[in-house]
Amino acid sequence: MTKEELKSYLEKTFPGMTQEENIDFPVLWVEKDQIFEVAKKLKEDEATKFDFLFDETAIDWQTHFEMVYHMTSTTYRHDLEIKVKLEDRDHAELPSVEPLWKAAEMYENEIWDLFGIRFSGHPHLRRIFMSNEWKGYPLRKDYQDDDVISL
Repeated sequence: MTKEELKSYLEKTFPGMTQEENIDFPVLWVEKDQIFEVAKKLKEDEATKFDFLFDETAIDWQTHFEMVYHMTSTTYRHDLEIKVKLEDRDHAELPSVEPLWKAAEMYENEIWDLFGIRFSGHPHLRRIFMSNEWKGYPLRKDYQDDDVISL
């Protein structure tokens, strides 16, 4: 499937969802409550077969978070980026994609640990870098640590 064919597939399969394009591959914007079903369709559909989640991360824009999912099809060799905007910084939560891609287990633990974004349905959300006693989430733009000297 070419990049143009993938964009056409996305338009037909997910009408009303915003698309954009970066230099490498198409980007599909998804509402947080739809992420699991959209990801499942993209993984299981014979036309796309996005069987490999090669990255899942978060961006803190100070006013909101942005979840970013990068996936590829090892069968068809096409890539896709899915983005989800999380408006509520204090209660940022969305469904886990771990049941679809086991790699998401560690990605989501890392995002929880460093940004504080929760993933409903995750089998064992826990801190993996910071100690259990650690207060706050160090990759947030508003994170304050009394032991760090600001220059």
